[in-house]
Amino acid sequence: MTREPLPDAGPPVRAADLRLAGEWLARHDLADARPTPLLAGRLAVRRRAGLAANVVLAVLILASALAAAYDRLATSAFGGFQPHRPLPLLALTALVAGLLLAQALLDWWVRRIDQRAGATLSRRAAHLIQPGWRVVLGRPYAVFAVATFAGAMALAGSALAVPDSTVRQLAVIVLIGLLGVTAITAMQLRHLLRRPVVAEDEESLTADVIMRVEDARAVTTPNVQWTLPMVLLFGTAPGWWSAASAAYLVLGLAACIALHARTPSSAAVGRRAMSVR
Repeated sequence: MTREPLPDAGPPVRAADLRLAGEWLARHDLADARPTPLLAGRLAVRRRAGLAANVVLAVLILASALAAAYDRLATSAFGGFQPHRPLPLLALTALVAGLLLAQALLDWWVRRIDQRAGATLSRRAAHLIQPGWRVVLGRPYAVFAVATFAGAMALAGSALAVPDSTVRQLAVIVLIGLLGVTAITAMQLRHLLRRPVVAEDEESLTADVIMRVEDARAVTTPNVQWTLPMVLLFGTAPGWWSAASAAYLVLGLAACIALHARTPSSAAVGRRAMSVR
């Protein structure tokens, strides 16, 4: 007497999550696939994790702005100027370390949920793949991310040469923020490359790859790299620096638009990865 495989015993999934999973499949040219509880649950966790990651980056931007504002208030008294204090820089550095820990815990939470979901499957898709960075991110997006980081660091570093202590202090704050967001981005990419593949059939395996590609592209969108220099230094640094930062932003936006227009979609990358495995 043979035993039938037990049904998946995963946590209950809301009807709204199943509906959103069906819409996600349709947007990614997988309309023929069935929105399973596994996929719906993973997409729901992905949405919550993405929201939390955005909050982490927003806190970093706000903290950098508050550190700059505190330094302005602490060094100006009734029109006079006092020496710049290290307290804002130390506080911002400690906050960056805390945000890195928060991101690590967030990645651990998502990875643990994926592992628990995989343990409930009655079957696993055959010939599982573990996509590398060339599939998940791709060379064009990797080059764009590195170039954007280098441009932002060059802008902040050039402000250190300005003979104005206020501009130099703001430049240091920008540098700390940029290094923090770069470390958070690297941590997120590492998580995307190392998290377990969870799939019960061909369609969910394709969806797993698509989710990784989509997340990697969202992670490397340089929102903070564009925001911090413009918010903290634009109008305060000399005119040549403001012109250079405006050119950096315009060129970065043009490159980002061209990248999205000329590179294959995440769905196309996912199907291509499945066809060559």
